[in-house]
Amino acid sequence: MQDISDSYSQLEGFSVRTNGDDIPTYVSPDTTLRAKILDACGMTCTFCHNEGTPVLTDNRRRTRGGFISAGASGRVSIYAATNGARFLPAPMKPDQAFVDALARLRDSLELNELHLTGGEPTLHPRLPEIIGAARDVGYNVCMTSNGENGARQITACAGAGLTRVNFSIFGTTAAELAQVQHARFRDVGRAKAKITALRESIAACVDNGIKASANIVVVDKSHVERVHRLLDTYTPELSVRLLNSLDHGQASLDAIDQVLANRGATPEARYLTAGASGARTAYRLDDGRRVYVKWIRPVRLPTTCASCRFNNDTDCQEGFYGLRLYYSQEQEYLIGVCLQRMDLCLRAGDFLRHPLAHEVRRLREADYDRLIRVSSPDAIS
Repeated sequence: MQDISDSYSQLEGFSVRTNGDDIPTYVSPDTTLRAKILDACGMTCTFCHNEGTPVLTDNRRRTRGGFISAGASGRVSIYAATNGARFLPAPMKPDQAFVDALARLRDSLELNELHLTGGEPTLHPRLPEIIGAARDVGYNVCMTSNGENGARQITACAGAGLTRVNFSIFGTTAAELAQVQHARFRDVGRAKAKITALRESIAACVDNGIKASANIVVVDKSHVERVHRLLDTYTPELSVRLLNSLDHGQASLDAIDQVLANRGATPEARYLTAGASGARTAYRLDDGRRVYVKWIRPVRLPTTCASCRFNNDTDCQEGFYGLRLYYSQEQEYLIGVCLQRMDLCLRAGDFLRHPLAHEVRRLREADYDRLIRVSSPDAIS
């Protein structure tokens, strides 16, 4: 199996340090922009944050201040009723406004990766065009998907330049998938069709040379066996990442610990993103397979987060995770910095002139310097 550092050691901006436990830590600056390209989704997962925006179909007739987190569609946006969201999302278009927004953000914040989210990105009818437009601007493009429509889109997306898909896997059996859906949609037949579509999407990635990884949210200990079945079902070539549920706190973290203990997991390396809270630890399982556990570092914007009502160890569930790009029903691009504080979203042009943009850059630089400064004397870069 390829050495764990091989895919990182040649990347510009990465530094490596070792800790007292002799586990290498790979540090890179955050240069990723997440883009919510549409709101539509064919699933009704009970823990969905929907990138912070209200579910469009349930809020079309509601005005800002009156958005709800759950409605007749069965879909949820767990923070929407409390995060101060002031707009409803619309599908992005691969037009000049899209290109201009990406180019200005690239130049001002030194961004080089665009991560497409939703909703479900593969439901966007112009997805290959969006990927191609972003590639032309200079972005590496990847995507998070539940796989429900990927087999129809992946080949064209590969041709447009898509490099990686993170598949969100919520069940390896129809019963497991149905368990985490809205009660009205816990239909085993429907869930079976979704799992078949997911497997076809993963196969399409393999056939087209696109890197595929599996993201599985571990809600609590009732989901432990589901994770074991996933590891036993899918080929080791599919990279597996375990994610904690933001809405289930310590119960989710304890469940991940149980999975690792059951599998005799040994930590191998950590990957830290300077200037953002997202981090990963790589573990080697007793059967030789490698899995990653995604975790949240306590990263905050020093000024913006200081007075936030959520700025404590209990209420702030994600910290500063990075920048998110949205497109509103008013046909405006907006930048967000927090799922729980969507009231902080600014029009893209206003954001680039706002102190918040400078704060993001300063945080990235300071965090990178701090993470490297605590390295051992023999650290390399």
